[in-house]
Amino acid sequence: MKEQQVQAQKGLINKFLATVERVGNALPHPATLFAILAVVVIALSGIMSQLGLSVQNPATKEIIEPFNLISVEGLHMMITNLVKNFTSFAPLGVVLVAMLGIGIAEGSGLIGALIRLLVVKSPKQIITFVVVFAGIVSNTASEVGYVLLVPLAAIIFHAFGKHPLAGLAAAFAGVSGGYSANLLLGTIDPLLSGLSEEAAQILDPAYTVNPAANYYFMFASTFFIAMAGTFVTEKIVIPRLGKYQGDAELEEVKSLSTEERKGLRYATVVALAWLAIILIGIIPEAGFLRGAGGEILRSPLMKGIVSFIFFIAATCGIAFGIGAGTIKSDADVMNGMGESMKTMGIYIVLVFFAAQFVAYFKWTNLGMIVAVKGADVLQSVIGVAGEAGATSILAKIPLMLGFILLTALINLVMGSASAKWTLMAPVFIPMFMILGLSPELTQVVYRIGDSVTNIISPMMSYFALIVAFMQKYDKNAGIGTIISTMLPYTVVFLFVWTILLVIWMVFGLPIGPDAPLHYILNVQPS
Repeated sequence: MKEQQVQAQKGLINKFLATVERVGNALPHPATLFAILAVVVIALSGIMSQLGLSVQNPATKEIIEPFNLISVEGLHMMITNLVKNFTSFAPLGVVLVAMLGIGIAEGSGLIGALIRLLVVKSPKQIITFVVVFAGIVSNTASEVGYVLLVPLAAIIFHAFGKHPLAGLAAAFAGVSGGYSANLLLGTIDPLLSGLSEEAAQILDPAYTVNPAANYYFMFASTFFIAMAGTFVTEKIVIPRLGKYQGDAELEEVKSLSTEERKGLRYATVVALAWLAIILIGIIPEAGFLRGAGGEILRSPLMKGIVSFIFFIAATCGIAFGIGAGTIKSDADVMNGMGESMKTMGIYIVLVFFAAQFVAYFKWTNLGMIVAVKGADVLQSVIGVAGEAGATSILAKIPLMLGFILLTALINLVMGSASAKWTLMAPVFIPMFMILGLSPELTQVVYRIGDSVTNIISPMMSYFALIVAFMQKYDKNAGIGTIISTMLPYTVVFLFVWTILLVIWMVFGLPIGPDAPLHYILNVQPS
């Protein structure tokens, strides 16, 4: 009887997973999706303008009406601003610049060497924590964690007498499930902050979101998620998998070569030099990296964080390459930058269509209208009276938890973090700003929901690669194998991150430099 119940449960799970995969596969390419949505926005602008729909801007008290893009003026705007929409799209430049620097570090072998050093030198007793932790930190360098650490972790676990799939799962949990935690800023930070800034300016044209806006919360999350991933691996995954009975041969985990060690010494010297420059620039009251009046939060250091990412990654990568012998001329440096741009090709295509969609959405005033109407509904649901922004902290918490779950569900059928945020930010950021929640908080809540279901989403871009890695140790492994193995991580990560967020909000802690939890509308008199 018990066996029949288990089989029935497996059948239901398989049906659910099949439905998720079918729905996700039915969606068009994200770039095509944004092109379709841009057309939809144009059509809606015409319909809404004919219906005479309007709202009052809660800040300026101005009456906002839909702007009809199906008009001569609208046609002229779309034609004359096509290029400008693309080139001025906030996330485009910052992501490309950051990737140029990281491309040098990755191409020289610096990032790969650091990951191997971190994992290989760790004692057996803490290897699981180190693997998860290394996975989280590897997010700074985009896809290197997927292609290097995940298969390496399986080899290391196998060498230590543990099930290799447990190592693979631990690394995958850190790289993908811990995507919104890190000790350092990565390419995703300027990308999301640029989209958040665009969305916030629908309500407040002067609002800015800096790339380090979620840094404090991310930094703390790194340790909590690493511990949570270690717990799941040791207490759930390893016991469930049992002893490895496969025929995969033990592979040697290579230590760093003499040349690589020399390269790391060179890179360390350069990194320390940068640290000294930054400290000299911000510690003295008149430091050259401070802003007006000695400001640090609004200083050139914070505003130019992407520039620092580029220069530090590039110079450390070059130093490593010279020491390790992987960079022999300026051509090797340029090739590293070029390789990083090859991986950004489809992103640039996506941005072209996403930029048009965002611009149209902003021009038509549909974002403001949806935000105000949505805020009104949410205020009535949570029983808030009085002016916008007067929401109690206890009412805001369930609102954010609901947003986490919504994002997590959407992530099952739409894997791209930037594509989802391009769609969701123009609606939810202004809506929550009206309710008194900062764009930075909304962004970090989105990142939690996006991360926790990455590891069980067949739409995640590296999902097929993980299946291939698994099949090396289990020839029958498939999508169901990954999801059943990774689901405990999703549940525990969601629980841990939710508790951490609640604590953060209850104590009113800032989530990053110049990034409060609350937003106060600057309401102008009627």
